[in-house]
Amino acid sequence: MSKYKDPEGGLTEAGRRKFESSGESGNLQPGVKDKSPAGQALRRKGSFLTRFYTNPSGPLVNDKGKPTRLALAANAWGEPVPRTAGAAARLAAKGRNMLEKYELQKD
Repeated sequence: MSKYKDPEGGLTEAGRRKFESSGESGNLQPGVKDKSPAGQALRRKGSFLTRFYTNPSGPLVNDKGKPTRLALAANAWGEPVPRTAGAAARLAAKGRNMLEKYELQKD
């Protein structure tokens, strides 16, 4: 595995620095692993779950039944690794609920 990719999902600190220095991104931050985030952490985690798992951009498991990087990304954010479309849909719904909760807190 690359020194830039965390084997448990997401990027390592070195991976985030390399991606930022490439000019493709502004400010990559590690995933929010907190089970009950608040404020901006709640918004970030909700946004991530909604974007990644509403319409997954690829398979969640490979031909050998192991989770793909897409599925492992949930682990980097403190969530269970989804292996089915239903599990991904539950994560997306959780993300939407987090965003709604954030909007209520914001007011």
